[in-house]
Amino acid sequence: MLSSAINKKPALFRKYIFISFLQIKLEETELNGRSNQSVVSEFIFLGLCDSWELQAFLLVIFSSLYLITILGNIFIVLLITADLHHHCPMYFLLANLSFIDLCLSSVTTPKMITDFLKANKTISFGSCMCQIFFGHFFGGGEMVLLVSMAYDRYVAICKPLHYSSIMNTQMCIRLVVTSWIIGFVHSISQLAIIIQLPFCGPRELDSFFCDIPLVIKLACMDTYILEMLINADSGVLATICFILLLISYSYILLTLCHQSKDGASKALSTCTAHITVVVLFFGPCIFIYLFPLNITWVDKFLAVFYAAITPLLNPVIYTSRNKEIRNAVKRL
Repeated sequence: MLSSAINKKPALFRKYIFISFLQIKLEETELNGRSNQSVVSEFIFLGLCDSWELQAFLLVIFSSLYLITILGNIFIVLLITADLHHHCPMYFLLANLSFIDLCLSSVTTPKMITDFLKANKTISFGSCMCQIFFGHFFGGGEMVLLVSMAYDRYVAICKPLHYSSIMNTQMCIRLVVTSWIIGFVHSISQLAIIIQLPFCGPRELDSFFCDIPLVIKLACMDTYILEMLINADSGVLATICFILLLISYSYILLTLCHQSKDGASKALSTCTAHITVVVLFFGPCIFIYLFPLNITWVDKFLAVFYAAITPLLNPVIYTSRNKEIRNAVKRL
């Protein structure tokens, strides 16, 4: 009996080795299958148009707009920082708005400009994810900052006697920090969803930059529920901010109706600039995320307006509509 047990051990050992070998092979096959799901290392932009002549024209146009945007927003930041007359809450928030616009325009516009010179407009997977993150980071932060600016105007017009005590330095810093935190949380929640998706098939984006509604459609899975979640995430933030802005400016306009003519005219001039910026900023966002039209040329126009035109209009609107800013420019 002892000899038969000894003879059986090699057979059991060989069986154990064989089973272990099969397990290793199965694990390797599973890992290879997972790696093959994410074979897309870059995406291809179809751009705004196919004509080289039109692309050359757009290259000049958007290069000029981007240069003006950069210089205009830097000028406002330096003007408010250097001019002691503007060391007040409204201009502190305006300087932060210009800084965000400066960053927001730099997320996608430089890449779009350089792609006008290329036949193959490609972007790596990592760069695409960076565009998504920083686009929503600065965009979400600007939404909250616009609400903060509306709150500042509400306190200044509706509660003028308590303005200095409410809108002190600490409150201004809290409002700005809150806008950055909410923008970061919003952006990281969007990125955490999309970066886990498997991309293994098509890689063409009919646009000039990476945005979630387009990128998520390239995933190798059913993304209907995820699209609803992501659009709801962006839509909830935009809707809440927009409602708060409507409430603030409604109270402001009602208060202005009961003020003196000169004071109401000055306050209304400032609020008009704010309302114009709000409409221009939230308009494209509402159509892109809340009510997508699924019309290619309309989506591209809204994307261009949101990414390249709006950051340019903010300094122009505030400079032309604000008398104190114009006086500061004359002093310089």
